[in-house]
Amino acid sequence: MDPVAALKQIALYLERAGEATQKVRAFRRAAAKVAEIDPDELTARATAGTLTDLPGIGNSIALVIAESVMGGEPSYLLNLMEKQSAPVAGGGALRAALRGDCHTHSDWSDGGSPIREMAEAAIALGHEWIALTDHSPRLRVANGLSAERLRRQLEVVAELNVELAPFLILTGIEVDILLDGSLDQEPELLAQLDVVVASVHSKLRMPRAEMTERMLTAVANPHVDVLGHCTGRLVVGKGRPESEFDAAAVFTACAEHGVAVEINSRPERLDPPLRLLRAAVEHGCRFAIDTDAHAPGQLDWLPHGCERAELCGIGPERVINTKTADDLLADLAARG
Repeated sequence: MDPVAALKQIALYLERAGEATQKVRAFRRAAAKVAEIDPDELTARATAGTLTDLPGIGNSIALVIAESVMGGEPSYLLNLMEKQSAPVAGGGALRAALRGDCHTHSDWSDGGSPIREMAEAAIALGHEWIALTDHSPRLRVANGLSAERLRRQLEVVAELNVELAPFLILTGIEVDILLDGSLDQEPELLAQLDVVVASVHSKLRMPRAEMTERMLTAVANPHVDVLGHCTGRLVVGKGRPESEFDAAAVFTACAEHGVAVEINSRPERLDPPLRLLRAAVEHGCRFAIDTDAHAPGQLDWLPHGCERAELCGIGPERVINTKTADDLLADLAARG
């Protein structure tokens, strides 16, 4: 087995399982290092037991390389495959209808991998497209993109789309909803993007009436296509409670303005809660089932959201990422 492919595959499985980023990056760095080494040298080092003399190659990674170059499948990889042999979650029928993912991140903000690696992982999963939605500037903890950096990213995406065709990377952003409901990026630049996901990341515990007005202002903005993880809750570890807002008012506004309510598939979010998801259905909303992936392996989390959508009776006709890229772009343009 190709040791580079084995190391990358292990990284994907670790990401899918939600393992620590540092651990994942160790395998990805090792893959990059091994790709630079002549195969004969790798075989010689594996035979002599000197792989760990290479920078960044510890015992576990050395064993993966050795087992690969000796013609077998690494036991580390086989163990991961056995543990994750079952699907991530349910929602199989709806998952089969999805063509893309409206909310993903790269190492341009707080993701762990380059844009190309995210795209290649999406292709391997059968996606036709993904929207690249790195963070906006005021979210400094996530290395949010300034207007200048976002413009540079658009150039990179244009080049990759030529190389990866017919797969398409849609340009986008996860833009912060500021305290007054305005958006954290230049309006002229937002108008150039294919997909704008608007999310609250700050002052999550502000009073209900103020949070409602904040969200209503954002939803009414013609640049907003998707309302991201609407409650901001976390359901693992110490957790984080839901933001409080008038759900009827916000979901009514989403339906009126054609803004999709995100069904966030991250295992620590699973946002919105089922009671609010059912309320969004009742108010006539449409939806985007997204991974909010920050690493290639996390792109496989869509079944989490699909399962929750099916529990609430949401069919593919109400999910915008069941559309082809052309149909989605036409649909979003018609909203404006």
